[in-house]
Amino acid sequence: QVQLVESGGGMVQAGGSLRLSCAASESIFRTNVMGWYRQAPGKQRELVASLTSYGGTNYAVSVKGRFTISRDNAKNTVYLQMNSLKPEDTAVYYCNSVSGKYGWGQGTQVTVSS
Repeated sequence: QVQLVESGGGMVQAGGSLRLSCAASESIFRTNVMGWYRQAPGKQRELVASLTSYGGTNYAVSVKGRFTISRDNAKNTVYLQMNSLKPEDTAVYYCNSVSGKYGWGQGTQVTVSS
């Protein structure tokens, strides 16, 4: 069973940056479109960035131009570089395939203060 472990969250001021990491227990990135999701309190989980097996990316309008998704196949790790953070980016961030076929990890908390 594939395990996904997110890390890198923290507390930052508005305008700051964070880099999230998601380590997979198996090599899955070549055969899956991977995504970073977030869930804010009282809201549904939303997909904010995705990365195809051939390197194509897509972003939610709310994060486009500020977030960058990337991966390191050798490390079985996908990243989310988050710049110009805003208080509305505060959420628990998760990674998974865009089909959601793997079990969800514990996520990593991102808190942005104004």
